[in-house]
Amino acid sequence: MVNGVSDRMGASKMIFYNDNDPNSAKWLRELSVRNLIAPGEVCSHSITDLDPYRLGAFTQCHFFAGIGGWSYALRLAGWNDGNSVWTGSCPCQPFTTAGKGRGTSDERDLWPMWFRLIERVRPLTIFGEQVPNAINHGWLDRTFDNLESIGYTTWAAILGADFVGAPHIRKRLWFGATLGYTDSKRRKIKPVSDEKWQNLLEVARVGIGNPWRNFRTVECRDGKIRQIPTEPELFPVVDGVPNRVALLRGYGNAIVPQVAATFIKASRIAYGL
Repeated sequence: MVNGVSDRMGASKMIFYNDNDPNSAKWLRELSVRNLIAPGEVCSHSITDLDPYRLGAFTQCHFFAGIGGWSYALRLAGWNDGNSVWTGSCPCQPFTTAGKGRGTSDERDLWPMWFRLIERVRPLTIFGEQVPNAINHGWLDRTFDNLESIGYTTWAAILGADFVGAPHIRKRLWFGATLGYTDSKRRKIKPVSDEKWQNLLEVARVGIGNPWRNFRTVECRDGKIRQIPTEPELFPVVDGVPNRVALLRGYGNAIVPQVAATFIKASRIAYGL
């Protein structure tokens, strides 16, 4: 292991996952082996210890990877495992309304660490996610200023899990970025209007799939009979992570892949990704 990245990079090992939580790392390895997410290398080092020049050898990099939701979402959106992309869900604790609200002064604000890697490697496309309240702390403005200063076109949307039919809201800020040029060619990237972007999101969610389609009949306290959507089962149970708290923490920190997939699909249509 050199600078947090394994030397064992075969043809099927060009995808990189990074999460410093040991339980998440175990989960990622199991999901990768089962091909439920794209097979790849899993690293549990801190993002501050990663060498950007080593990361340049990978086709896809997923930071703050959790249980691999971004890889799963990319597949749902029709994104090939061999296509270049970086994803990340920076820690939300500095910005969530349930936290202390220290914002960018919180040591857990790790966007600067991730941007350090982005600036060196310049991946063609980036997708990320954060809690909406981060906007009030200037997080999105800073993120877009950083990315646009090195040649990226940026866009964002606030979407909840209910947008894809889930029985909960779970609103998140989703953002994307793509380089207007590469070493080999220049690409003209035209910003998409807000109206067109909303239309594309509506179009994109068709065909993504809704795992909450099953309903059960319940009698409510007011005496009325209602159809309540049932949530999908939690799967898979990972060997080596038997603790229920660890499992629930993993799911609690995870993105909703169907929402991410909708955002990715709309982004592909809008910006020719």
